[in-house]
Amino acid sequence: MKKIELDIVALSHSVTQSHNYAVVLGEQHGSRRLPIVIGGFEAQAIAVAMEHMNPNRPLTHDLFKNALETFDVELKEVVINNLLDGIFYARLVCLKEGKLIEIDSRTSDALALAVRFECPIYTYEFILDAAGVILEDPEEGEGATEEGSSVEKGTEPVKRKQKKAGKDAALSQYSEEDLTQMLNDVLANEDYERAAEIRDELNKRGSDS
Repeated sequence: MKKIELDIVALSHSVTQSHNYAVVLGEQHGSRRLPIVIGGFEAQAIAVAMEHMNPNRPLTHDLFKNALETFDVELKEVVINNLLDGIFYARLVCLKEGKLIEIDSRTSDALALAVRFECPIYTYEFILDAAGVILEDPEEGEGATEEGSSVEKGTEPVKRKQKKAGKDAALSQYSEEDLTQMLNDVLANEDYERAAEIRDELNKRGSDS
């Protein structure tokens, strides 16, 4: 199965989930984005490595990196290899004495290690098909994306200023037409985490029909 290389293109605080963050992975040779909601600790672990900060004592992911290097284990790549019920799964592909070893990992931990080892991050086409979002060129006009999106944790209500029924109404209260318009709006603003939640609700309705 062909692998698609990704880069971390954004890491931002979640607007709708106060203790969570959104990490956005971008397709290297394409326009698709893969937004994933992660916890605050994991977001900090990724941010520290991306900013090349040196804490006084090693963080958990620094410790794991040091342990792998001590035992001559090299992290060759990270693969986001599955998506089940809105949860992303990942594997660490390691090399020791010429032998490849795969280790199951949470996606957020895998990304934190990938940044530290400066190794490539990959996923598969079926995951981008199911969970990717495309930011359309505003000059080309608005339109619904054809890709879905999922997150690592459950979705929560989001708000839409244009909706008079109440800014804190749950997504389930909106029509599919409203949700599609909301999706276009947040994609235009590059709010991938909110786009993921809206697309999750649209995908849920499609699977229930």
